[in-house]
Amino acid sequence: MSHSLSDDGVLIRRCQQGDRTAFDDLIRRHERRAYQYAFRLTSNPEEASDIVADAFIRIYNALQSFRSQSAFTTWMYRILTNCYLDLKKKERNRPTVSLESTMQTASGEVERQFEDPGEGPDVEVERFAREEKVQDALGQLPEYQRAMLVMYHVEMLSYEQIAEALDLPLGTVKSRLNRARLSLRELLVRDEELFVIE
Repeated sequence: MSHSLSDDGVLIRRCQQGDRTAFDDLIRRHERRAYQYAFRLTSNPEEASDIVADAFIRIYNALQSFRSQSAFTTWMYRILTNCYLDLKKKERNRPTVSLESTMQTASGEVERQFEDPGEGPDVEVERFAREEKVQDALGQLPEYQRAMLVMYHVEMLSYEQIAEALDLPLGTVKSRLNRARLSLRELLVRDEELFVIE
């Protein structure tokens, strides 16, 4: 379902006039796209949900100052990216939990278990392996490179929209995106049996 910019503008003006239902409508229109972007950055449903929730709180708090000089979605991507970068900064300063540790439940101590993300049928195995390698490679890139690659190749934003969302000059976006692609390619070449690298 596509949303016109004018519809966003109407909802934003209603929000700025104190109509809380308009903000609910704005969230409903964009929450799926926001979540998909956050999930592609994190590969973690809980982190993606946290990022989206934090972003919509920030959007709500800053909506009075939004002047529609850019599209709402561009502004939303900027805020989502900032929330993602903030989360990663916090994670670097937080101790990690061992995958082999136990956890306390109402029925006692149990070994921590993780759901197998595998897809079962043999036909899907290679595709899944490729996707996993791409996600792993994206995870090794600096956060800004990852965000730019997802914005351009997955969210299909233009160079101009990325420049606006990240508040960077157009030339900087192009050169950083090119470096990000080269870095990703170097990481994927290690698994050339899964990828045809030309």
